[in-house]
Amino acid sequence: MALPFALPVFEGYWPLERLSEIRHEYLNGFVHAMASKSPARSTICFNLHGILHAQFRETRCRGFSPNMKVRSGDQDLFAYHDPAVVCGEPRLHDEHGDVRLNPSAIFEVISPPTSDQSEKFRRYAAIESPRDCLLIAQDRPRVERFSRRTDGTWGRFELDGASAVLSFPPACRIALADLYQRGDLMCATLRAVSG
Repeated sequence: MALPFALPVFEGYWPLERLSEIRHEYLNGFVHAMASKSPARSTICFNLHGILHAQFRETRCRGFSPNMKVRSGDQDLFAYHDPAVVCGEPRLHDEHGDVRLNPSAIFEVISPPTSDQSEKFRRYAAIESPRDCLLIAQDRPRVERFSRRTDGTWGRFELDGASAVLSFPPACRIALADLYQRGDLMCATLRAVSG
């Protein structure tokens, strides 16, 4: 992966990103090339898309794929995420329609070698709209959920193990066994937890 490079004004990010074959994120004046997804991460994301689609189909919420970005209010962050959910009408950054301003929940599958969970959470917590930020481990069945309280502070909850079930509004339930399901992935995950 290429080293990050400085870009003093975020507007300079757009002409580059919209023409690039490689995805980049913009954070605090620096552009970072994104690493490709591992098979485990891709499987978890695929499972998550299916679960969210089935649960939100009859609600006012809808999911978005990782091909779109989110933006923090002060515009120091433009980031790709894994699936995101918007409850209500999506608000967009500009006429291109590829950046959301008001995600209700953001999901991120964390890669073990490069994970800095506190940094991932700080990035997303700077966005005003999310009620939930969910960090999903790719090497074992574990989800770290950050939920925004009514006073604006965040609570942290951790679910660990294939038998755990994640619940969050509006009426969404995700069994970790379903999230990590896919034969060899689940077997490897359970071996990693028990071994």
